[in-house]
Amino acid sequence: MNRIFEDTETAFKLKSDSELERAYFLFKLIANEPLVRIGTAVTNFAIKAHLPVDGLIRATVFDHFCAGVSEHDCMPVVDRLWESGVYSVLDYSVEGKETEDPLDHALEKTLYLLDFVKEKKAMPFAVFKPTGYGRFALFQKISEGKKLTTSEEAEWGRVVNRFDTTCKKAHDLDVSLLIDAEESWMQDAADRLVEDMMRKYNSKKAIVFNTLQMYRWDRMDYLKKLHVKAVKENFKIGMKVVRGAYMEKERERAELKGYPSPICASKKASDDNFDAAISYILDHLDVISLFAGTHNESSCYKLMAHMEGKGIPHDDERIGFGQLYGMSDHISFNLAAKGYNVAKYMPFGPVKDVMPYLIRRAEENTSVAGQTNRELELIKKERKRRRI
Repeated sequence: MNRIFEDTETAFKLKSDSELERAYFLFKLIANEPLVRIGTAVTNFAIKAHLPVDGLIRATVFDHFCAGVSEHDCMPVVDRLWESGVYSVLDYSVEGKETEDPLDHALEKTLYLLDFVKEKKAMPFAVFKPTGYGRFALFQKISEGKKLTTSEEAEWGRVVNRFDTTCKKAHDLDVSLLIDAEESWMQDAADRLVEDMMRKYNSKKAIVFNTLQMYRWDRMDYLKKLHVKAVKENFKIGMKVVRGAYMEKERERAELKGYPSPICASKKASDDNFDAAISYILDHLDVISLFAGTHNESSCYKLMAHMEGKGIPHDDERIGFGQLYGMSDHISFNLAAKGYNVAKYMPFGPVKDVMPYLIRRAEENTSVAGQTNRELELIKKERKRRRI
């Protein structure tokens, strides 16, 4: 298959020379793990101490990895990407809220974004995190099978209502909805809730999408069991398939508490697990729709080859690719140039509220072997091409 991801002119055509230099600076910084740890500590301190660092953060790491502070602020970026055939998924990336007012605000924001998405062809999905709609500890308690108190039962009822209100609106607007995965020790409750939403709103097509983190060795079995349920109960499955975002935290907790790690034993095992899920879904497209969230070139090529082998058109509405904004432009823009459905996951929100996301992004890049070096290699290649 033609190695399309080497085309840096297509990959970086939307970046000005100064934006390309900023990307080079940031990935050079991220490649240095000690600097990432120091920078994370300093940034957290500055924000907690209310030091005036928003402007500096916004001009560097924020503007590279986030589309804006509000949905309206994101629109110039959305429009620029759409000119190159790349869709956008706006992700209100405010994390870790525990009280009812922010949870209700997250609901209101997602409902508003659904209207936004309906009016904009460039945005085919809305998205939210389960813990945007309910306390982490509540999801955890239900996942562990513990009995809820009366007040917790009422609280969970409000969480279910937030999910249902959102999924119903997505169904009524005919807009797809991605629901993110989180840590394994709260995920069972989220999975069951999302399954209920699929039964209710995915009768004709995949509106509600769950997320599979394939660095978990148990997720392939989960997918197969869910497929059996869907066939038996006559509903469609929407599935975003990713490798995962909480690997270090998962391993540390498993070791601390003395249970087997839910994470695959090796990087190769995770890769094989991811590719197996993609292959399984493509064999069952009559029931399962796929959003492949990956920065792995090999997995993208394998998915493209599967599609070609099965005679599936590049723009089949049941298959999409996704990468994070600010990363893997060589994948996103080159896929779009070949007519595939591809979207950038675009975080947004107030600078201080989005910082947990940005810090995790930097830490993940330092822990993924080769990812940062590959970004740097391609940026250097494009810098050189522009100077010729």
